[in-house]
Amino acid sequence: MKIGILQCDNVSDELQGEFGNYPEMFEKLLSAAASDFEFQTYRVIDGELPKSIDECDAYITTGSRHSVNDDDPWVVALEKFVVDLDKAKKKFVGICYGHQMLAKALGGEVAVSDRGWGVGITSNDVDVIKSWMDPGEKSLNLVVSHSEQVSRLPEGVEVLAGSDFCPNYMFQFGDHMMSVQGHPEFSKSYSSALMDKRADRIPADRIRDGRASLAGDSHGEMMMRWIANFIKQ
Repeated sequence: MKIGILQCDNVSDELQGEFGNYPEMFEKLLSAAASDFEFQTYRVIDGELPKSIDECDAYITTGSRHSVNDDDPWVVALEKFVVDLDKAKKKFVGICYGHQMLAKALGGEVAVSDRGWGVGITSNDVDVIKSWMDPGEKSLNLVVSHSEQVSRLPEGVEVLAGSDFCPNYMFQFGDHMMSVQGHPEFSKSYSSALMDKRADRIPADRIRDGRASLAGDSHGEMMMRWIANFIKQ
């Protein structure tokens, strides 16, 4: 299967030497979860999108420092592309920024959260276990880095996981679209480096707690298996 990676941002230049860029993070972990996947990256942030939605069998987004509420041309174009994917019932997986973009494209709302920044590893209750969520788990712990959240759900989505901090953490729409606020592609070391880089905008106590959370387990590899299963089903 051919997976289109919709790149919505870049790892900062000073961190790329150690961590690579976002498409490489996805390719490494998704290849481990599904050896038959091949990949095509589209630099959406530079205005590049597939000429036809049928160029790939499924699409997945990277995260982004930008907001889905921005009116930049590439943001507007991506929202239209997601709408087109829905109309065609094409498989789509939204990660962090893509999770919020999916909600907005389907008619929901995204806003800066009054709960503040989410950083480090957060734990979320899995309230609904789908067939593609194999192995099934009742909690989902992933690295996060976000100040905005899905504040109003679109009609017709099914929330699969959430927490008091982020109630709409993961949801599914039909059989062809799902998304999650967390970052299964982020390592703990990248999370730590990202907190360092964003220390000017994230409160010190939140960074302290975020660093402490990195001592816990992350389900990044499991989430990548879930994503591969969802795409293949």
